[in-house]
Amino acid sequence: MITNAQIFVLILAMSITSALFADKYRLDRFDSDPASRWSFISDQVMGGISTGKVEFRQYPGEVHAHMEGNVSTQNNGGFIQFRMKNIETLSKDTTGVFLSAKGNNERYFVHLRTKWTMMPWHYYQAEFDVTDVWKEFRLPLASFSPSSGILPKSPLSKSITSIGIVAFGRDHKVDIRVREIGFY
Repeated sequence: MITNAQIFVLILAMSITSALFADKYRLDRFDSDPASRWSFISDQVMGGISTGKVEFRQYPGEVHAHMEGNVSTQNNGGFIQFRMKNIETLSKDTTGVFLSAKGNNERYFVHLRTKWTMMPWHYYQAEFDVTDVWKEFRLPLASFSPSSGILPKSPLSKSITSIGIVAFGRDHKVDIRVREIGFY
């Protein structure tokens, strides 16, 4: 016979599992012409000297975006990124970004741009640390910090227009792979 305590534990476990795997809106798995949606950008657009590239790789059983390069803070630089523009309007119930990534044991960032980020140096940023093992990261929208004090405190899901995976802010070697990205 099942006790009330066992029923409670079962319901609690189902609630936690449901919250962890809440509805996802997958932007990309990089398996169908991702180069038409994603672009590589470096600080060279403003005189920096960082270098890199993004490649979309397809191996049996594994497809991903792979960004490699070197970030240099010389010449007022300090970033490389790959970015998707023109994100469809998200639900007001969207609460965060998810991605599955691995890399070279460094810190990377997700940058969001919104209809309020008018200048190229305006964005919202959240960090994550990769290891050499695939891991899913969940970054709540409330954890994204604005790059400028004139921006709202956190991004509103309905105003998000682009997302980028960014190596930023310090001299380092870049090696990150992303196999899935989206919103939850």
